[in-house]
Amino acid sequence: MDKNYDYDLIVIGGGPAGLASAIEAYHQGIRKIVILERDKELGGILNQCIHNGFGLHHFKEELTGPEYANRYIKEIESFEIDYWLNTMVLHVNEQKQVTLISPEKGYQTLKAKSIILAMGCRERTAGAIRIAGDRPAGIYTAGSAQRFLNMEGYLVGKKVVILGSGDIGLIMARRLTLEGANVLAVAELEPFTSGLTRNVVQCLDDFDIPLLLSHTVSKVIGKNRVEQVVLSEVDEHKQIIPNTEKVYDCDTLLLSVGLIPENELTKDAHIEIDPRTKGARVNQDRQTSIEGIFACGNVLHVHDLVDFVSEESALAGKAAADYVASMNKANQTLAQESKTLETLNGEGLAYVLPQIIQLPLKVSKQDVKLYFRVRKVYNNVTLKVSLGDQEIISRKIGHTAPGEMSSINISMHQLAQVLSETSANAIEPVLSLEIVENEVIL
Repeated sequence: MDKNYDYDLIVIGGGPAGLASAIEAYHQGIRKIVILERDKELGGILNQCIHNGFGLHHFKEELTGPEYANRYIKEIESFEIDYWLNTMVLHVNEQKQVTLISPEKGYQTLKAKSIILAMGCRERTAGAIRIAGDRPAGIYTAGSAQRFLNMEGYLVGKKVVILGSGDIGLIMARRLTLEGANVLAVAELEPFTSGLTRNVVQCLDDFDIPLLLSHTVSKVIGKNRVEQVVLSEVDEHKQIIPNTEKVYDCDTLLLSVGLIPENELTKDAHIEIDPRTKGARVNQDRQTSIEGIFACGNVLHVHDLVDFVSEESALAGKAAADYVASMNKANQTLAQESKTLETLNGEGLAYVLPQIIQLPLKVSKQDVKLYFRVRKVYNNVTLKVSLGDQEIISRKIGHTAPGEMSSINISMHQLAQVLSETSANAIEPVLSLEIVENEVIL
């Protein structure tokens, strides 16, 4: 071991993001790696996702969640990458020190040359959305119900109403139906679904489960257990419309009302947070505002496909390895002369990631992939990418929705050229993406 460092790389989180980033760092020549996972096994949320549909992009075949995770776990074990289970990370600081506690290792602090944050995300609860009415048993988040059913063998209810059309909620509507439960309705506050279109078709339409858009739970009724759930329509301002109540006799309410990046450790380390994504602000290498600390996966921004998590996490793993390699050479870091270019989500977009592009002054032939989500459902629109006042890309989009993350590649060579032409300006331009509407579906 280096006398000043316990590890070259510490990866916090043993889900798909953590596993993919650690494996890529290993492929890049880094050997002193440890993965810290708070659960009793590696794999993260994939372990409870027993349905298929994973891996079509990354592995070019259809896998279940556990099968997808197992591909990575086998590589971790074959490379003999160190991992600690049942390990809770308590604190990360700017000096890249990680404080943790576990039954086996006790309480200790490790120091690394680089850290990758891959803690995933968590679900919003009933308290977070302030549902009116009683507080009986029988209210679950969709992910909790999924774990109970798929990993513990416990069916949470027989007559179910689901609030929110997130992907986990849609998948649980199908899963509960297959196990004999009666899913009475799925209610969605927005006038569009928040999950993937394929999940709406395969999980609701194929099982004749009603989807009520622009609806929410206006009241929960029940003394010991949920007895009734009242759904009401909402207007364009998300306010309940009087006299639109529909009463459902049921014993269970599932909540699929959004995911939140698990960023307590990120904030604790004083890393800059983007209020739009609720994750860290990063550059194209997924490096945060603290040099040598990277973030990837759902802790950075919520993904709809695990294949995209793998793609992004491999990028972070390579960048972390490059950072460690640079430190090993006369203790030099990756700092170099560069221009910092901010990205901006313009009309119609909820966010753009990465938020920063660090462009070397020496012209690069690389591309940078920008990920983005739209605010509502669009048909037949144009995505316009501009650098300052100069339009550099215009792309037609046939269909896009908030539940489906999109991306576009930007040429670093082109950015360098445009920036060199505007270098005399006192104010650096921003790279902005916006939707130009031709037709909108509400």
